[in-house]
Amino acid sequence: MAAPQPHSAALPVALPPDPNTRAPHWTLPAGACDTHFHVFGPPDRFPFAATRRYEPPAAPVEHYWNVQKITGLTRAVAVQPTAHGFDNAAILDAVARSEGRMCGVVCIDSSIADDRLAEMKAAGARAARFSLMSDRAGSTAAIESQLGRIEPLGWSLVLHIEPQFLLAHEDFIRALPVPTVIDHMARIDPGAGLDQPAFQLLLDLLDDARFWTKICCVDKISTRPQARVEDGLPFEDVIPFARAVIDAAPDRVIWGSDWPHGNTFAPGRTPNEGDLLDLLAQFAPDEAARRAVLVDNPARLYGFD
Repeated sequence: MAAPQPHSAALPVALPPDPNTRAPHWTLPAGACDTHFHVFGPPDRFPFAATRRYEPPAAPVEHYWNVQKITGLTRAVAVQPTAHGFDNAAILDAVARSEGRMCGVVCIDSSIADDRLAEMKAAGARAARFSLMSDRAGSTAAIESQLGRIEPLGWSLVLHIEPQFLLAHEDFIRALPVPTVIDHMARIDPGAGLDQPAFQLLLDLLDDARFWTKICCVDKISTRPQARVEDGLPFEDVIPFARAVIDAAPDRVIWGSDWPHGNTFAPGRTPNEGDLLDLLAQFAPDEAARRAVLVDNPARLYGFD
């Protein structure tokens, strides 16, 4: 997988809070957690990495708090975006200012000393994220080199992976010794059906208590973009897949918004968090199942009180 090239575009200014965020048409349970949102900058305080693959809109955590206020989300997990590389300062600053309502998923490599990892844990980091993707750097060797440091910290591992790599690295993945979250349901292709090999492998992994999955990034997975939907909820082709993972492991599925959807930002394409939460109600029509996905499961995985 090729390493990303330096990005030379000028740094953006922060976007104003999204005026179109709306509340879902149902009331979220107390303690509802978004397990996947990003903080971008602001770049005058937290510069983007020179190797970033895309130019995100600056999105400070204050804007995300506004989204929480509107939707009813009260807990969150800040996930390090590739735009910030291995400098996790922006998400850890957000966690520090959250009064215990947030924790972080960091990106690490061998350049980060052991004592710095301990400091990040103390600052609220609860997991490390790695990629096996076609559009960014990442390898099984890079993951393996960090496992001996992750395990003593009690961290889980978030694996951002595409279907072809899930299949190609099945043996490696099955041998991972720490709790592992398969990000974005392995970015399966809804058009390939429930019987596609990668999705069947994901369901099989969920038979093992070490494995979790995150329903997130549905706007990027879906073959039915929001801009083309005239009736009903957007991204409905993802519903059967989300229901299948919840049925397979109701106590090990979590949900994320992917706010602010920075690497696909474009007029008419950025999904509304109200729509995404209404779609979650279709993924999990049963109130107890929704509470598990939004409250109980993330609380257990990330240690929320």
